[in-house]
Amino acid sequence: MRRCRLSDRAVIGVPPMKTALALIALLAATPAFAQQPLPASLPFSPSVRVGDTLYLSGQIGRVPAGLDPHKEGFDAAVRESMDAIGKVLKDNGLSYANVAKCTVMLDDMADWPRFNSVYLTYFKGKRLPARSAFGADGLALGAPLEVECIAAFE
Repeated sequence: MRRCRLSDRAVIGVPPMKTALALIALLAATPAFAQQPLPASLPFSPSVRVGDTLYLSGQIGRVPAGLDPHKEGFDAAVRESMDAIGKVLKDNGLSYANVAKCTVMLDDMADWPRFNSVYLTYFKGKRLPARSAFGADGLALGAPLEVECIAAFE
């Protein structure tokens, strides 16, 4: 994600969208950020910044072939999801310490204790994000879980 600067609009050849974002940011006194392009097949952004808040799209975790979906395979799926969240955070200059809230969707709530044991390894110290969780049938691509987060710029 690259921050648009007001000076961008004064440059010949700057795409009109960047100029519009810069003008809106000036008028609203809120930073505007151009999203990194995604493949056309994905109808969402990995994250969107509004002011000092970063909204992350949900990240799914998939069970590797040949692993038990309720044991080591599920643990691997949680790590895949949380690692993807870490990448989006890092791409925006943040870390897990900036995460304020997570929403967890599990296709089987019996996996809740396993989820927690892996999830906790991503957060240091006593401060944990606020969190909600619910059972969800039919997650994208047949994933056993999806995690979405909200992070704060400090």
